[in-house]
Amino acid sequence: MAGATMSGGGMRRGLRDVPRTVWLLAAGQFFNMIVAFTFVYFFVYLTDERGLSVAQAGVISGIGGAGQVAGNFTGGWFGDRYGHRRVLLAGSLISGVGVLALPALPVPLLYVVPVLSQYAGGCVRAANGALVAIVVPEGARRQGFAVMRFAANAGFTVGPPLGALLIAQAGYGVLFVVDGVGTLVFAAYAGRVLPARGAGRAAVPGDGAAGPGVFASLRQRPVVVLLLVAILVTDLVYRQQYSTLPTDLDHHGIGTGVYGWLLAINGGLILLLELPVTVALRGRAPLRIIGGGVLLVGAGYGVLALGTGVGTAVAMMLLLTAGEVLYKTPATAFVADHAPAHAQGRFQSLYSGVSVSGVVLSAPLGGALYSAAPGALWPVCAGLAGLAGVLLLAAGRTGRPGVTHAEQVRPARETATRTG
Repeated sequence: MAGATMSGGGMRRGLRDVPRTVWLLAAGQFFNMIVAFTFVYFFVYLTDERGLSVAQAGVISGIGGAGQVAGNFTGGWFGDRYGHRRVLLAGSLISGVGVLALPALPVPLLYVVPVLSQYAGGCVRAANGALVAIVVPEGARRQGFAVMRFAANAGFTVGPPLGALLIAQAGYGVLFVVDGVGTLVFAAYAGRVLPARGAGRAAVPGDGAAGPGVFASLRQRPVVVLLLVAILVTDLVYRQQYSTLPTDLDHHGIGTGVYGWLLAINGGLILLLELPVTVALRGRAPLRIIGGGVLLVGAGYGVLALGTGVGTAVAMMLLLTAGEVLYKTPATAFVADHAPAHAQGRFQSLYSGVSVSGVVLSAPLGGALYSAAPGALWPVCAGLAGLAGVLLLAAGRTGRPGVTHAEQVRPARETATRTG
């Protein structure tokens, strides 16, 4: 009974500080992720529908993924200069139009347009993060980012099955139309619900409120640099579940059905646990939570190092999911809490970029190691994530290292810039 009271009343109290704008943005995010199913079936579309070779499809998909990562790294820079709301709207428009155009593109343009579309989508992700960081007051950002992640994960749970149904009933053309139009609808919705003033732009050079550049700001905050490096390493390890893990399972005679159930376990537990766990732990020291989560990711792959089987694969996914629940949302909020107001978007872009770098790097690096020494992959993954987790835990024992006195005091003008 006490636990039920804590989970219900505690959840409501914890989410009360999340502003209405974030809830509205999360609703749009949920819808947008439902229709964002093109990339799931894009490779198959290129080979089956367009008749391209596997090598050609791999190149097109690969450079598209690189465009997505680049958009995450740079979207916040545009947002700090021109406004995060404008970047979100422009990125959604470009992405939607690009998806709509896919069925009509000649093959040469398939090497160009999807890159631009995914780059724009990456900018939208960075803008989302920056808007939440700016709108939500410090102390409630973990809950704000958890709400956004819940909406995105819930939408993505619905999207791929819906996309498969559309392909079966109407073909790939309708798939692209629904995705493209849905993205444009999201842009129109965001334009209505996001305030045109007050949370759109941080200080820009020359306006009298700008501070040091982003790299100078990072030098003043070495703990943020440590976190970014740790998240980069963790993401390279974490995303092995989408590349070398199914390969290793197949090598040990474990079929794709088991792999599908493993992903279902991950998605279901994330939806069930991440929001209440984030709210329950919102008052705890962030680096210890993040470090503990990263250690659990390493422990998951450490279990696989004992031998690949159905039991160890399930244990690995449970540990990996627990680690994801603990580290992803607090890490995003930690970067936001330590960012200077004039560079909030650029700090969020750096985090967004490193947190998806595994999309491009994990498969080739993990695949190369697995090809050269199959037995070394899981111990190496466990060791890398374990080291990253230990370093974060060690940094957490020192309080808030790397935060300048000026940041803790926060001059009134900078605070006014943050809140608009």
